[in-house]
Amino acid sequence: MRIASWGHAAFAAILIALGILGLVQGDFMPTLAGIPKGIPGREALIYLCALVCLVCGIGVLFQRIAPAAARVLLIYVLLWLVLVRLTYVVLKPTELVGWWALGDIAVMAAGAWVLYVWFVGDRDGPRFSFAAGESGLRIARLLYGFALIPFGIAHFVYLQETVVLVPGYLPWHVAWAYITGAALFVAGVAILIGVYARLAASLSALEMGLFTVLVWIPIVTASPNPFQWTEFINSCTLTAGAWLVADSYRGLPWLSVGRRVTAQASA
Repeated sequence: MRIASWGHAAFAAILIALGILGLVQGDFMPTLAGIPKGIPGREALIYLCALVCLVCGIGVLFQRIAPAAARVLLIYVLLWLVLVRLTYVVLKPTELVGWWALGDIAVMAAGAWVLYVWFVGDRDGPRFSFAAGESGLRIARLLYGFALIPFGIAHFVYLQETVVLVPGYLPWHVAWAYITGAALFVAGVAILIGVYARLAASLSALEMGLFTVLVWIPIVTASPNPFQWTEFINSCTLTAGAWLVADSYRGLPWLSVGRRVTAQASA
């Protein structure tokens, strides 16, 4: 077993947890949902998806099988992004909830792509060179930066729903809703244009982690219901994916502007 970074460990752990929960509950887990009921083969797909998460989560922790697990995971998440989430956005482009859900899976895809770069590298040959090395990390970071923008906008569009989530011991609940939403939006833009990208990725990962700890843990321990557990699990998934993307900036200065860095192989 070899752990490349704390983000790698957290992402693998959440994949394993998603797989186990999917098998136990017999339903799609948060982030990997969106298949309408009544679709033929839906139940079989639930267990297949849970097994993929479980096996890949375990696989990326072991050096010998990490490349194969990273390949399968990336293909799986990208198929979900394109065939499920992107399809919904194309059909209903004016609904923010669709963009928000697309952002969820984009964060997961970004994390999976980082693992692909680290563990597979250029082993898949020149045809897939765009997915490896520095260009692969750039794609992963663009996916993550894109995802942060609808997250930030949602804080403004769903202001009242966001305000009630601010812990009661904090003052100025509305201000916190605006500040956290603006921070996510600005971080997404910074990552997309490559200005202070490492700082933006790290701070956005920290914000998601704090949101998980300060908001969702108290909620699910006080009076949990299925919706709250779903949001808690989704928040954990986003935090792990964000952490992994932030780890991908190792070696890049915190306040760099438009600088490039060679990917650090961790296999």
